[in-house]
Amino acid sequence: MKKTAPSQRADVVIGGAGFAGLALAIALRQALGDSFTITVADPALAHVPSKDPRATAIAAAARRLFEAIGVWDAVADGAQPILDMVVTDSKLDDVVRPTFLTFGGEVEQSRQVYAGGVDLPACEAFAHMIENRHLIDALVAKAQELGVDLRATAVSNFDNAPHSIGVTLANGETLQARLLVGADGARSKIREQAGIVTHGWNYDQSAIVTTVAHEREHNGRAEEHFLPAGPFAILPLTGNRVSIVWTESNREAERMIALPDEEFHAELEKRFGLHLGDLKVVGPRKAFPLGLFTAREFIAERLALVGDAAHVIHPIAGQGLNMGLRDVAALAEAIADAARLGLDIGGYDVLERYQRWRRFDTATMGIATDGLNKLFSNHSDVLRLARDVGLGVVERIPALKKVFIREAAGFTGDVPKLMRGEAV
Repeated sequence: MKKTAPSQRADVVIGGAGFAGLALAIALRQALGDSFTITVADPALAHVPSKDPRATAIAAAARRLFEAIGVWDAVADGAQPILDMVVTDSKLDDVVRPTFLTFGGEVEQSRQVYAGGVDLPACEAFAHMIENRHLIDALVAKAQELGVDLRATAVSNFDNAPHSIGVTLANGETLQARLLVGADGARSKIREQAGIVTHGWNYDQSAIVTTVAHEREHNGRAEEHFLPAGPFAILPLTGNRVSIVWTESNREAERMIALPDEEFHAELEKRFGLHLGDLKVVGPRKAFPLGLFTAREFIAERLALVGDAAHVIHPIAGQGLNMGLRDVAALAEAIADAARLGLDIGGYDVLERYQRWRRFDTATMGIATDGLNKLFSNHSDVLRLARDVGLGVVERIPALKKVFIREAAGFTGDVPKLMRGEAV
């Protein structure tokens, strides 16, 4: 008779080794020391270095989190600060695309940003663009350095016991943990098994993502062109390259992806323009379906959801990843505070603190991005006039523009310590 291997013990098991899962593991390990055991399980860990072709906007608060956990220095040379941003609103065939709104790329700080009053630099870039693969590799390297237990397999099952949660991995190994964290993305199997339903809807839209090289320097400028099908974002990368996030209907996105190179280039150039000179697609082109989904609960018995497992929003404001990292910062702080007080880190009170912290912010951002998408992704001339008047009003009120920049940078609301650049 074959003997079953005994269960191993861990304080926290994290299902998912994306930005959120790895950042949480690192933050907890640093906060609570070597005796605090953390396992991260994800089949993607078998594919290091990462080959993720996408790029992401890292808001200033999220960058502070990466600084606080000792990861940013490893990727800073490959990060492109966004130095300014322009917003246009036009039809696809319009000869001229008037600029309705401009933002400087720096967020002004003050001692009133945080309740405790913190000495801050006069200004900093409100966001940086970075290629996903570089940041993932840096997070994996830091987790390995700290002794986080990384396993290239998935969480396949879990069962609650009186004072623990039993986690079964896809390779048959089992662990007894005090807390399981679902960081396994929008199609979270952990969320599904926990019986947590989501509310939301699919948009009839997909985001076409690729990398484009160009002749002239972009000077750190980001551009957001609102077109009837949806936003067309040009986001600066290091060198003469940009990341494109191009929204189309699902059917049109599928057609675009399948076009021969020359025809795809023509469609790209029609939307991009010629202000940066000759263009060349230098990355794979992929389409990702878009939707708005929020988990009804972010927690269950000895379980917490973070990142896309808890919420998915439209990329129109570039806040999806940054919301996930805010989850990480809030959960890490709640766990670390509980552990230092000798409390059960998987107990209801600890997890409910995390949920209260994140639910309102998540709902607010979901409503905002959904409203923006409906306002801008349409063919209505009446709505176009209304939104252009609104953009013009914002452009002419500097104080209002500062509010938008602070929001984009992640410095509004109840900001967790890690997002302020402080250790938990």
